[in-house]
Amino acid sequence: MFLFILGLVLFFIGNAAKPNTGGLSRFRTILRLGGLAVMVIGGLTAAVRQVPAGHVGVQILFGKVEEQVLYEGLNFVNPLMTVKEIEVRTQNYTMSVVHDEGQQAGDDGIRVLSKDGLEVAIDLTVLYRIDPQYAPRIYRDLNLDYENRYIRGVARTRIREGATGYVATDLYSAHRKEFENSIRTLVDADFAKKGFILDQLLIRNIALPASVKESIERKINAEQDAQRMEYVLDKGRREAELKRVEAQGIADAQKILSEGLNEKVLQFETIKVQKELVNSPNSKIIILGGGKSTTPIILDGK
Repeated sequence: MFLFILGLVLFFIGNAAKPNTGGLSRFRTILRLGGLAVMVIGGLTAAVRQVPAGHVGVQILFGKVEEQVLYEGLNFVNPLMTVKEIEVRTQNYTMSVVHDEGQQAGDDGIRVLSKDGLEVAIDLTVLYRIDPQYAPRIYRDLNLDYENRYIRGVARTRIREGATGYVATDLYSAHRKEFENSIRTLVDADFAKKGFILDQLLIRNIALPASVKESIERKINAEQDAQRMEYVLDKGRREAELKRVEAQGIADAQKILSEGLNEKVLQFETIKVQKELVNSPNSKIIILGGGKSTTPIILDGK
């Protein structure tokens, strides 16, 4: 646009110079032709706009925002048009209690009151992007400062509203994922109204009061001790059951053996032994008694 204005000035200067009067009159034709050339170059340059990758261009003519969006690459526009670039790639906005970790300097954590009245500090990161077709509306309503004017306020408000339904210990442990999902649903709906797309809402840290943290740690330690004790008891019960089964097995074996050793069986076994002695090649003397329970006496003949 600068070249177009410069060429216009040169053309008027050359056209205003009177012929044959000396001074600028000698360059009258050069100024006029040069001015026209610069105007053409400036006009062509102003009519071609390059939009970088990951951005869209919003066209503004004399303060009026046009609805047509310019996409990345070269675009032909009205030379008088002003083009504002808006990023449509995924962006992140972080609010943290840690100094200089988020977009705002200092402690920027979200402090909320839980259902049980305790103050909880939450670190939050919002990953979002702009729907390209809504870029003109976003620029018209929020200008380029949409993070401070909208993203920040919506996220902090929804976090505070959602936290009131949970006690502090639930936010820290059992219901943390449920809390995160409920907040995401609310923020997603709010963003969609303005043309923002929510990619992720991440609760990075939840800082509880010191007294509550100590209480939670004691509870966790007690649960771990109880689990260890239950393991020891369960192991003892298993070992006792194993010993009982072994003892029962031995008792059952002895019972079966005692029941099987009746008088007739013993007599049969005695006869088998005597028969083996008789058939033995060694010298021996066998003395048999007359009673049923008499044990034979064997004397070696050698």
